[in-house]
Amino acid sequence: MAPRRQLVTLLTDFGTADHYVGAMKGAAYSVFDELEFVDISHDVPSFDIFGAAYVLRGAYSTFPRFTTHVVVVDPGVGSARRPILVMTDNYNFVGPDNGVFSFIYQSEVVNRVVHLNVDYYFRRPVSATFHGRDIFAPVAAWIAKGNDPRKMGDEITDYVRLDAPAPKQVAPTMLKGAVMHVDRYGNLVTNFTDTHLPREQMHRARLRVNGKEIHELHAYFAEAPAQTPFAYFGSQGFVEIAVSKASAARVLEARRGMEVDLAFSVEAD
Repeated sequence: MAPRRQLVTLLTDFGTADHYVGAMKGAAYSVFDELEFVDISHDVPSFDIFGAAYVLRGAYSTFPRFTTHVVVVDPGVGSARRPILVMTDNYNFVGPDNGVFSFIYQSEVVNRVVHLNVDYYFRRPVSATFHGRDIFAPVAAWIAKGNDPRKMGDEITDYVRLDAPAPKQVAPTMLKGAVMHVDRYGNLVTNFTDTHLPREQMHRARLRVNGKEIHELHAYFAEAPAQTPFAYFGSQGFVEIAVSKASAARVLEARRGMEVDLAFSVEAD
């Protein structure tokens, strides 16, 4: 039987024009050359910790169990922020303790969070500005090689969590939420789910963003009239706003963090 592949994913804001991603992989291969890398994305906007947390949320659980996910969006590199390893029932996550794993803390059973402070597992010397190469990638390789991650540092419980926005009910039939993410197509991902808007009530709902109302609610893109903003349930379970073959962000002049109103009626037609 062929040996199980040791998968390590990378998610960064490095882009691909510079040497950074290649250097991370080289440092990891120097520890264990039988692992396999998968690049989730290197196009997270620079220093966008919440954006990286959201992208990770959308991708991590599609990978086989025991995959190690490395995230390096790290504006605090070289400061007192800690490098950490998050151990769950299904995956390991390696990266900075800056909130980038906030969605993981919500959705996974976390067994242990380790402050990575045993430098035996680091590439040396450790640069003050490139922990992706010198700490995170080598640690992921040591894990893939079969080393006990519990020996890589001290357990902590005060790890950083981002304060993710949650919808608030402001009237019996109205909630206020927010645009949580804008994807490359200009689709607006809100923080509403079917908990806030049951799918069977979508036809009774109205959304408002930047003073503009969205009346159309559809199941998929081809169902929507051209150039008309509409709402739908996206692949991650959030209510999203789109314009068929156009950018809802441009059409509605909307951006991440902008308030979204959701009004609905529970009365029978």
